[in-house]
Amino acid sequence: MQYVLEFLGLMAVFSIFIVAPGADFAVILRQSIVHGRRPAVMTGLGMGFSLLFHVSYTILGLGLIVSKSLMLFSLIKWAGVLYLVYLGIKSFREPGFKVKEIDISDEDRKPASVWRCLATGFITNALNPKPVLFFLSLFSTLVRHDTPAMIQFGYGLGMAMALVVWFAGVSVFFTVKPVRDRFIASGKWFNRITGAALVGFGIRLALARATD
Repeated sequence: MQYVLEFLGLMAVFSIFIVAPGADFAVILRQSIVHGRRPAVMTGLGMGFSLLFHVSYTILGLGLIVSKSLMLFSLIKWAGVLYLVYLGIKSFREPGFKVKEIDISDEDRKPASVWRCLATGFITNALNPKPVLFFLSLFSTLVRHDTPAMIQFGYGLGMAMALVVWFAGVSVFFTVKPVRDRFIASGKWFNRITGAALVGFGIRLALARATD
């Protein structure tokens, strides 16, 4: 019963965390509109793997080392900033969608590489140092120190599955034809808005401090 209560407490807080719009959401939105449902779902899966990565080193105690080392925190942070800004500028500079792209089904379009989508999701999430502090504070507050590591990893697995399911739902919603066509019709403006959003998240990450 103790483990069930711990898991439910973690999921209650984590549910609020995952639905809050951020860089991950912006990337999933763009993948959904530009590449379609399957690439977006694969990108979300990559973010789920990244979450397990964060949880794993938090359980091993490495998260505490990162949170206490200004140099390590800064290295991860600036790598994340550069990646988000790169994605934003790339999006901002892309031309608007062509009309013929609206009428081509997902099966007829050249699919995005599964590995590339997984990597995009993993890197976007992994290079954000804020989850280090989030999971460190979450586990130290809601999980007893004598809870076995394997049980804690099970908590992380459940949280990763919740993240993947959430972003799969987001991917499905934004690839419903009327919704997706509306975004595609915005053409170049969609690219500029998502590009500016990603750059904005990069700037916000650049301003973050290890003590925030």
